Amino acid sequence: MNLELTVEDERWQELEPLSQQAISAVLQYCGLDSEICEVSLLGCDDTRIAELNAEFREKPTPTNVLSWPAEDLAAKESGHAPLRPEPDFTGEITLGDIAIAYDTCAREAAEAGKSMNDHVTHLIVHGTLHLLGYDHIRDLDATLMEGAEVKILGKMGIDDPYNT
Repeated sequence: MNLELTVEDERWQELEPLSQQAISAVLQYCGLDSEICEVSLLGCDDTRIAELNAEFREKPTPTNVLSWPAEDLAAKESGHAPLRPEPDFTGEITLGDIAIAYDTCAREAAEAGKSMNDHVTHLIVHGTLHLLGYDHIRDLDATLMEGAEVKILGKMGIDDPYNT
């Protein structure tokens, strides 16, 4: 997998190995060849992600993770699997961009009593599924996406993040 990683916050010590593992697990779950897939990931802080959230979602507040799919793969009907991405003329699949904020992730992990690594892995899985057309706006889509997250994380040895 081609991971273009940009780290703007030096606290992201484990971001590269966590993101490699998480994105690879999602691609494997979706039956995609990781050798031809490309993802860009930004490891930033709350200030930067709030700027991005304001610019792209008109929500000037920090959030944990944001995703920008390269292509709209969302299923037209609620609860159906997203469309499968196809390679471009070069034979590669550009999936899109993800940004993740250290401050919010650390706070959420502490509040939930989870390890930072497990929480970050979950959020990268979540963001990668968004790149692949999964969403959680409609109820049936949310059920599909959360089910995929739980299966992927379970294969990685991480507990169901929705079982509180």
